Amino acid sequence: MSNTIELTRFKVAAEKTDELLAARAGMLADFVADRAGFLGARLVRLPDGEWLDIVEWVSAEDLAASRAKGGNLPGIARFFAAIDSLVSAEEGTLAGS
Repeated sequence: MSNTIELTRFKVAAEKTDELLAARAGMLADFVADRAGFLGARLVRLPDGEWLDIVEWVSAEDLAASRAKGGNLPGIARFFAAIDSLVSAEEGTLAGS
C-alpha cells in the first residue's frame, strides 16, 4: 500500500512570515503527538506570498482523521492562525521516491 500525500497551498502576508516559520516546529510536534499515521512534512515557499505544505500520511483515513481534528492543539492552531487564505488542498498517492 502506498502512502497518502497531502498538498496544501496557502497564502501568508509578508508580515506574518516570521510567525508562520516560528510556529512550524510546534505544529510538527503536535502532529507527531496527536495525529496517527503522520509521517512527515515539508514546507515550500513559493512566489507571491504563497506556500505549499507537503505532508505524508500512512493512509487516506489518517489524513481524513487529521482534517477532522483541525487546529485542536496550540502548536497547530498557532501555525493555522498565520495563514491568510487557502489556495488549494489536494491529496494523492505516493508513486515513487
